[in-house]
Amino acid sequence: MFSANIFTLYPEFFPGALGQGIYQRALDKKIWNLNVKNIRDYADDKHSTVDDRPFGGGSGMVLKAEVINQCLEKNSNNLKTYYLSPRGKVFNQDIASEIASTEGINLLCGHFEGIDQRVLDYREIEEISVGDYILSGGETAATVLLDAVIRLLPGVLGNEKSNQDETFSDNLLEYPQYTQPRIWKEIQVPEVLLSGNHAEIKDWRLKQSRSITQRLRPDLWAKHTKN
Repeated sequence: MFSANIFTLYPEFFPGALGQGIYQRALDKKIWNLNVKNIRDYADDKHSTVDDRPFGGGSGMVLKAEVINQCLEKNSNNLKTYYLSPRGKVFNQDIASEIASTEGINLLCGHFEGIDQRVLDYREIEEISVGDYILSGGETAATVLLDAVIRLLPGVLGNEKSNQDETFSDNLLEYPQYTQPRIWKEIQVPEVLLSGNHAEIKDWRLKQSRSITQRLRPDLWAKHTKN
């Protein structure tokens, strides 16, 4: 079973975000499990204070090292911990596949102006980003990451072959898809897809993926041709 452990100030965010559809069925089948811990429960004062003003000044507040450390310490396991941060390495399909092959992951969600650097250094926590933009908190980023990872777990998708031909497989974007009717707004489905010739269809789809990737994502195209 893949274990997803979330450390957050807003635990109510996650059950609704990840407890539906294929993920709920996978939860029911015990393919993965979700553990959400409220960082505020590990504060050491009656007001459950989790943040303080940063040394050196600044407009925002920073999550305190000791509170974060207490939360992680009392929920320790052998899984790798990532801190969701815009300065981390950018998450991609390769990283999703790598995480999906493990027993699980710990995700630490930041808020305000971030987390005291000392707890990140002390616990050697790796930072990871879902893109070059700013979110109000790490919860949304954690959901994106888990969405990409959990669907790769065996038994989650109805068709295990679905993952093999998807976007970013072999650094290529996915080919165009069509369904009924055969003609819509005077636009016809490509004849090759109606031919029943699976070899020709496979060749057409590969050519489409290569053309689309080269045109829209030259960065991915460079990786594809390099491999």
